Amino acid sequence: MIERHARDVLVLDVGNSRLKWGLRGPRGWVAQGAIENAEIASLALREWQGLDRPARVIGVNVAGEAARVRVEGQVSRWRLAVEWQHPSASAGGVVNGYRDPRQLGADRWAALVAARRRELARSEAHSAVVVGAGTAVTVDALDAGGRFRGGVIVAGSQLMLDGLAERTAALRATPGHYDDFPTTTADALTSGAILAICGAIERMRERLRVGDTPVTCYLAGGGAREIEAQLAAPVERIDHLVLEGVLVLASQSR
Repeated sequence: MIERHARDVLVLDVGNSRLKWGLRGPRGWVAQGAIENAEIASLALREWQGLDRPARVIGVNVAGEAARVRVEGQVSRWRLAVEWQHPSASAGGVVNGYRDPRQLGADRWAALVAARRRELARSEAHSAVVVGAGTAVTVDALDAGGRFRGGVIVAGSQLMLDGLAERTAALRATPGHYDDFPTTTADALTSGAILAICGAIERMRERLRVGDTPVTCYLAGGGAREIEAQLAAPVERIDHLVLEGVLVLASQSR
């Protein structure tokens, strides 16, 4: 039985393909889940049917206006407004280095804030690369002083494979598996996509590295598991990284 509290907060991360949510109580995460964006209209009946009214609903959305409206329609059952969080010039110990801070994806901003919070909890904060492995993969550089230096966006592995299948008839293969030395076309395609993503991550880490100080890779998103094993240590895979950052942003904006 899920123990709930009057101060529970419902946290949302509406991505390009999926909505991830978590119910946060005074002692930590009480419940979590995810649903395809196409199924948002069924959130109240499927994912949230057993949830009591939370104290607040907070979130980030990069899926556009239509997704925002659908989510708010589901939250309206509790007569609550969603407190959407947006990028700013600075928050949570992070300085936003984007030329126009408002153009940074809200999910990327939340993940950076969460990663910085984790670094500050250490004896000494170091540089970090923050990776969101979703439909697209974002690789963001956070220096030891808490400045977001910038980042790159590459296609996720499935997007890469779909693009090759669309443009090259000879490379339409069934799904493969990662192999250091692939010996089938399917495995060659899958391994190549994974290594391309990992290459972007490792190059960004090298640019941030100062001397022998390690650069932690904070890894989140639906595609995180398939690339984690191919990355150099230290790597921390945190499925709810964006949700953590949303909590920090919301606590500071209130």
